[in-house]
Amino acid sequence: MPLTFFSLLSGCSVMPPQQPSDDQALLPDTTKTAYSKSYRIKGKTYSPMKTALGYKAQGLASWYGAESGNFTASGERFDPRGMTAAHKTLPIPSKVRVTNLRNGRSVDVLINDRGPFKANRLIDLSQGAAEQIGMRGLAEVTVEYLGS
Repeated sequence: MPLTFFSLLSGCSVMPPQQPSDDQALLPDTTKTAYSKSYRIKGKTYSPMKTALGYKAQGLASWYGAESGNFTASGERFDPRGMTAAHKTLPIPSKVRVTNLRNGRSVDVLINDRGPFKANRLIDLSQGAAEQIGMRGLAEVTVEYLGS
């Protein structure tokens, strides 16, 4: 009899855990990484976001390229031709769409670094990403979070 009872129990199904949908997906646990902790630059403290769901901002973009070969906050070598960017507080890694408001051109980039640390700057694009949206010098842009 006990064997029959356990056989019957084994036939009961347990629903497997459901995978989160894309809009419910959480960022990887980066709480122990240096780039996810608060940091201080030029007397100002920045606290990276734990999640960027719903993030959309408008501001001034700049670009950088002379730092070729240096390491980014995420630990990879900076490639000025890559489709990457620096942001002060978006989670690393984050994928964002940057749209040049002057011409409507967009590029999707990976946030893998911290910055820019000049007044009134929202995002710092790699040279390759800046060229994709026809940016010369500075540009007014929107930045929209796409995922991690």
